[in-house]
Amino acid sequence: MKIVHEKLNGVDLLKLVGRLDAATSKDFKKTMSSLTEENRSQILLDLSELDFIDSSGLGSLVGALRSVNNQGGDIRIAAIKPQVRAIFELTRLHRVFSIFNDRATAEKSFDK
Repeated sequence: MKIVHEKLNGVDLLKLVGRLDAATSKDFKKTMSSLTEENRSQILLDLSELDFIDSSGLGSLVGALRSVNNQGGDIRIAAIKPQVRAIFELTRLHRVFSIFNDRATAEKSFDK
């Protein structure tokens, strides 16, 4: 998996490319840990190029959300592919995360 990090108006955008699974979730956790250590608590995950997620990947997302929420922040998800969204719905995580159809809408949601 590849993680592309951008800073946008106080929001950290992480674009996840490829697969978020047992083999790659450690990289995601490391990236999220460095952001929370810097008190970066507004995170936008662009999943438009994430092709697959498994239980390890979901666990790393939930752990990251918990850490960010403890700092008073939030993680928003944008542009999720249908096959990945199906996993979120199956596990009911679509009720835990704020999911937006596109990146621009998700980014604007932090202004509220």
